[in-house]
Amino acid sequence: MIAPEGWPFIVVPLCAGAAVWLLGWPVIGGILIAIALFGLFFFRNPQRSFDGDSLTACSPADGWVIMIGPAPEELAQRGLPQQVSVFMSVFDVHVNRAAIAGTLVEYAYNPGRKISAFKEKASLENEQNLSVWQGPAGRVALKQIAGLVARRIVFDFSPGDSVHRGDRIGLIRYGSRVDVFLPADATILVEKGDRVRGGKSALARLTGVDPL
Repeated sequence: MIAPEGWPFIVVPLCAGAAVWLLGWPVIGGILIAIALFGLFFFRNPQRSFDGDSLTACSPADGWVIMIGPAPEELAQRGLPQQVSVFMSVFDVHVNRAAIAGTLVEYAYNPGRKISAFKEKASLENEQNLSVWQGPAGRVALKQIAGLVARRIVFDFSPGDSVHRGDRIGLIRYGSRVDVFLPADATILVEKGDRVRGGKSALARLTGVDPL
């Protein structure tokens, strides 16, 4: 499957490349067709299922765990003092997924800057969405963070909307990261450097208790 936001980035260069090729400029046409093929790869949206029990949060993104540690004070004061960060390269699936089943209770968008997503200050200064989810497993927050070359964060939900664990919640175009914020009593099940898959890999074990 292909994420619907990706079709303009596939169809337009594909058609333009074919037309330019037929008009006698095969090099330019080939470049445009290659861009369309990369779009097919980048915007892939594979079906995923998670086998963990109802108190286990899954990873919201594909990529590498680049940070495990204390959350920013703003999140810690809201009962979510633990942070796990997953970095997505341009070669990873960029569809983001719900870490738990629940309802969106809070959402905020910050236009921010374009710092490399590897840098810790990207979590505070870059373009980002913060979504807070409440469900039977407890409460978690997700922060979608645009990277150095990312151009747009897509988020599909409004406060009051509900999701199943592993459902698509949005995507980030062209290099980015997702920070996960967890309660103090959550048990983190990954280590720095681990490779995870969104909607497939277990990330943390929760207690079913609202930290607030």
